[in-house]
Order: sequence, then structure tokens, then C-alpha cells
Amino acid sequence: MTTLDDSELVFDKDGVRLTVEDAVATVTLTNPAKRNAQSPALWRALTEAGRSLPGSVRVVVLRGEGKSFSAGLDRQAFTPEGFDGEPSFLEMARGSEEDLDAIIAEYQEAFTWWRRSDLVSIAAVQGHAIGAGFQLALACDLRVVADDVQFAMRETSLGLVPDLTGTYPLVSLVGYARALEICATGRFVHAEEAERTGLANIAVPVAELDAAVRDLSAALLAAPRSAVIETKALLQGASGRSYEEQRTAERTAQARRLRDLAGLGD
Repeated sequence: MTTLDDSELVFDKDGVRLTVEDAVATVTLTNPAKRNAQSPALWRALTEAGRSLPGSVRVVVLRGEGKSFSAGLDRQAFTPEGFDGEPSFLEMARGSEEDLDAIIAEYQEAFTWWRRSDLVSIAAVQGHAIGAGFQLALACDLRVVADDVQFAMRETSLGLVPDLTGTYPLVSLVGYARALEICATGRFVHAEEAERTGLANIAVPVAELDAAVRDLSAALLAAPRSAVIETKALLQGASGRSYEEQRTAERTAQARRLRDLAGLGD
């Protein structure tokens, strides 16, 4: 492995670069000439990034080089030839339902690991985050956005649906009615609305985006890792529990933390 500034370079391929510095990993989309448009090869590289994280990593930052976070799916996917070595969308449509389901499930793996209980993931989003780009930002636990951000879910306008895991977090963050309106119209959501509705945790000027992400990362690392993991698990499960069930989950988690602090853990 080589080094990139003070970070260790884990890999750099197919439009994705993974670097690690102490407890913080950075996943960077590295094709600014195409506004970090996405492809199956990029999705496989993102999946590999998740599998390649050292156990010491506690925070993962996702960012895009250039003026846009990600303008979404590379339009080459919609051409008859598709991507070299990949099935075109037309070929996929002609296959069996089982094969099509398996292909989409593989693509989704690039979007699922960001919410692992042992990590906190932060999307640093500037410029365009369209379609698959919007869904990739939604895959993360937290979003820090620049004041030029433009979120949009354009799949419906193309006759498709958002299928890269973005619908669940979108509804969780902004509610059903607003999520439906955003998806069905394909309109832009800008920084002020994103922060106001909960899509973004923080909105800052473009020049301050990196510093804001560093500050948030440092704040997340200040608490003991085990307490953050337990708290994240509590919050992730809250929507599926009743009030009384959540109370019980809190007591169980706190008892486990107290035993650990007293040196009585398993």
C-alpha cells in the first residue's frame, strides 16, 4: 500500500478510492469529468470498499471529486450496448425475473453497508446528487451538504423507480407525502430545504464543506466506540418497536453498558 498525504491508500479503481487515516476512512468518487456518474463497476468497487475497511475504522466519509457529488447513473446504461462486459438494461429486461432480481440485489450491495452498526457514515455532498447519487447520499447515516447542493430523484421521469435502497431512508427522513412528491415530480431539493426537512444534518458554504465534515467526524470519535454502537442500534430499531418495547431495549442496552464499565462484561 502507498500513502496519500497522511492517509493510507487501500485501493483506487473503477472510479472509487478508499483511504484510511486512523479511525476515519474516506471513500471518494473519482470521475469528476463525468460528474461521478455511476456504473456497475463503480458499485462493485463501493461494495469492495465496505469489505476492505480495517477493524479500527469508526467513521466513514463519502465524497465526490469535482463540482458534483454524483450526477446519477451513467446514461450509457440506457444504450443498447450498455457497458463493456456488462449486461445492458435491455438484456436484463429480457432475462428471467429471478436473474433480474439477483442483478439488482448485487447492485444494491454498494448501498447497504454504510449503515453498519459498528460505523457512522457521513456523506459530504456538493453540487448534483441525482438519482443514484441521491440514493448513495441517503445510504449514509448523516449528510453534510454544501449550499450549492441539488438533490433530485429522477428515476420516475425515466419510467423507472428508485431501486438502490433510497426509498426507505427518504420516507424515514421526510415522511411519505414529501417523499412521494420529491420522487414523482423529480424536482430539485436545495440546501435550505434539505436542512429544514432533515435530509441534511448541516448545510454550509462550499468552501467550508471539508472542514465541517472533519469537525463532525471528530465529534463522533469523542465518545467511546461501544457507547456509539449501542446508541446507533437503539435508534435504528426504534421505528420498529412500540414505546414500551423501546423502553425495554434502552434498559437492556444500558445494563450492558454499565456491566462493561464495571468490568463485568462477558
